[in-house]
Amino acid sequence: MKSKFLIFWGVYYPIVLAFISFLYSVTLWFMGNKLEGIFVGIWVPSILAFAIAIRQRRKDHNNNLN
Repeated sequence: MKSKFLIFWGVYYPIVLAFISFLYSVTLWFMGNKLEGIFVGIWVPSILAFAIAIRQRRKDHNNNLN
């Protein structure tokens, strides 16, 4: 059971973190903190873009080793 969770987390952690950030942003927005909600909302594409960049670098590094 534990290894399945670790495999899931290793693959989908950026999506989970981006979704949590999105929920936090929406919560801030509807609680009246509009500027803070917008700021946190910018985290979502940043998290996903950073995850893509990291995976691309890993892929390139692994291909260069072979």
